[in-house]
Amino acid sequence: MANYTLNQLASLSNGSVTGANNSFSLLAYDSRKIAFPASTIFIALTTERRNGHHFLADAYQQGVRSFLVSEMPDANQFEGSGFVVVENTLDALQQLAATHRKQFNYPVVAITGSNGKTIVKEWLYEMLENEWQVVRSPKSFNSQLGVPLSVWQMVEAHELGIFEAGISKPGEMQKLEAVIQPTIGIFTMLGDAHNEGFLDAEHKLRQKFLLFQHCELLICCTNDLRVKEMAAGFNGRLLDWSNHSSSWMQVTSIQHQHNHSLVTCVCMAAHFNFMVPFTDDASIENTMHCIAMCLHLGMSETAINQRLALLRHLDMRLQWKRAIHQCHLLNDSYSNDFTSLVQAIEYLQQQSRHSKTTVILSDLSTEGDDLNLLYQQLASLLAQKNITRLICVGPHMKLYAHGFADAGLEVIHFAGTKELTEAFSSIAFHDEDILVKGGRQYEFEKIAALLEAQQHQTVLEINLSALSHNLNYYRSLIAPQTKLMVMVKAFGYGSGDAEIARTLQFNKVDYLAVAYVDEGIALRNAGVHLPVMVLNTEPAAFEAVEQYNLEPEVYSFEFLKTLLQWCRSKGITNMPVHVKVDTGMHRLGFSMEEMDELSEMLVQQRELIVKSVFTHLVASEDAEEDAFTLHQAQDFSKACNNLEEKIGYSFLRHAANTAAISRHPAAHFDMVRLGVGLYGGSANTQPVMQLMTTVAQIKKVKGGETVGYGRSGKLLRDSVIATVRIGYADGFRRALSNGVGAMWVKGKLAPVLGKVCMDMTMLDITDIPNVQEGDAVEVFGKNISIGTVAKQCGTITYEMMTGISQRVKRVYFEG
Repeated sequence: MANYTLNQLASLSNGSVTGANNSFSLLAYDSRKIAFPASTIFIALTTERRNGHHFLADAYQQGVRSFLVSEMPDANQFEGSGFVVVENTLDALQQLAATHRKQFNYPVVAITGSNGKTIVKEWLYEMLENEWQVVRSPKSFNSQLGVPLSVWQMVEAHELGIFEAGISKPGEMQKLEAVIQPTIGIFTMLGDAHNEGFLDAEHKLRQKFLLFQHCELLICCTNDLRVKEMAAGFNGRLLDWSNHSSSWMQVTSIQHQHNHSLVTCVCMAAHFNFMVPFTDDASIENTMHCIAMCLHLGMSETAINQRLALLRHLDMRLQWKRAIHQCHLLNDSYSNDFTSLVQAIEYLQQQSRHSKTTVILSDLSTEGDDLNLLYQQLASLLAQKNITRLICVGPHMKLYAHGFADAGLEVIHFAGTKELTEAFSSIAFHDEDILVKGGRQYEFEKIAALLEAQQHQTVLEINLSALSHNLNYYRSLIAPQTKLMVMVKAFGYGSGDAEIARTLQFNKVDYLAVAYVDEGIALRNAGVHLPVMVLNTEPAAFEAVEQYNLEPEVYSFEFLKTLLQWCRSKGITNMPVHVKVDTGMHRLGFSMEEMDELSEMLVQQRELIVKSVFTHLVASEDAEEDAFTLHQAQDFSKACNNLEEKIGYSFLRHAANTAAISRHPAAHFDMVRLGVGLYGGSANTQPVMQLMTTVAQIKKVKGGETVGYGRSGKLLRDSVIATVRIGYADGFRRALSNGVGAMWVKGKLAPVLGKVCMDMTMLDITDIPNVQEGDAVEVFGKNISIGTVAKQCGTITYEMMTGISQRVKRVYFEG
């Protein structure tokens, strides 16, 4: 493990040291994700959206005593600490990682391209891990921050490094190349990702190839003439592959079979046959890069085919699901190194719903680590994070099981996954959070399947990383002092209230808003402690409002009088409320003419305290109504000024909804309310929700026949029909029948045939080859926007989101 002093860091980064010359071996940039503070340096990164210096005190309180900063705080508040002060902390981090990289002489592979970087890295790791001690990027750590964090993992015991590098604008790749210092390069492909950051495709390709400027060897596919032309200028040894005989490796044929492809190649005058366990073009291309690397390293055809047989499509995401017996499950059976385990446990605690926590864990991926030290750290981590029970699998886990028991954990050990599966019914799981984390060879997905509560194959996937990205985008549009309220009503717009709310709480929003008291109670029961405004509070729920510390909206004199009377009967004072002003929506709220009377009532009582006053902008998204929006904002400001003057104290003012956050900065006031924009659908945001199902059956039907109820789906030709597991009971509306709607199958649109049924829908896949029963089908998400589906139904995005049935399993993931 790397160990540096602050003086060393200052010397290599042209910085200065203030305070103690502490040493460190671990890096942290997020104060919420610190596992071993005594050996950690906290790096205060400054971005457009967040200043890491605001979290120095949080890191210090956790025990961190080493800091890398560009703004020196009051050292008196950080006794025993040392600070390295530099001009730019990210640059200093990269310089530190580059210095660390220079200590090692083993080969280092750098992978870049528009798509496939992480997949090629992981598949290459799986094919080589038995022969080599490999260090690699965790998950998709390929950014200006992710790359130095990845390289920091290198130790002398490793024999090969594999790191990915991604860029979104010119000038970034030179910095990553200086950190990685690769000896071997792999270019995956040239696609459309991040096109907006470059002049054109050729410009982007040139920038990406800067990663290989000092490489001894380059692997790439030269079927793309642009890549072939760029590779021709490479100064080292070119190991290109393509369909052409001039390449180092020529692919002479690809024969698709049921669920695999036979790829025939000629390389260095020898003939090879590789059985690739995929049929789609992208996976075959990614696999060929791995094959080229393995051939270069001297692996035999037999050995390569043995490794290929073990490859599977990767799901590189932390998945949060409802589980059996009122449990919640975090499934991360993608990898099992110590770094990713720390990340998984931190995420588990972020979403935690129970006081008891079980971790089901396989032997860790050692990658050159000292086993004694590694498992000591593991025991310390599990104890520190208050893990209740450890169910472990593998010989190393058995060897060090006493250390886990000494740390106070309940420990159950199994030799392998088969033994755990056989004993599963005898293990008690109830009202607890469960983390399933294992190396891919342990096939822990079988354990996760046993734990899942819902088995319906139609799934609504919610990308919490995209949600955080969108939140930060809207946060960047408001002033630092402006507060942020997020709407989580209607079951989080169909995506799940508690999981969304806990993510928002983790990202430090200021307020949440729900429609009804029951929704607020659910948040409190899920451990959400943020202030919660309730838009529609019924008098029968006043007791619950008080009990669960919720804050009701006050919108009429009748409601106000009822609430005041109840508070007086209970002896309650200073209950926080939110006053709704009607400036043009004409739904709920006090009119402008009623503000004087409202002021008089509020002055004469002490049962309620006004936390905020707000209004609803009617058409903030419509440029033709901007004059009316301005008029609403002006009326609202007058009403607030009048009320504040009368009651004698200030309160928060908020009017801006999602559209107004972007379009009307003058209406931001003290707080803004973010709603549907959190889920994507506009420029600079990412889609959060993806509705997926699977193919239940495929059949061939003659032309002239009909499909579905009422014989409405008439076939004009011999057709291939796929019946998929979703219908109007799941939220896929009947309005999408008879070709109005379509789903995404194997990279193409498959139109709906006939009428949508309650539980099933039929698709025309006649022109889509290689579709198999069980294949994934996208209803909306990455390739078909939910907005597109809403327009096809003649409705709006809100209605589509909230219309997804509760029988559809929600899966939450990061990454």
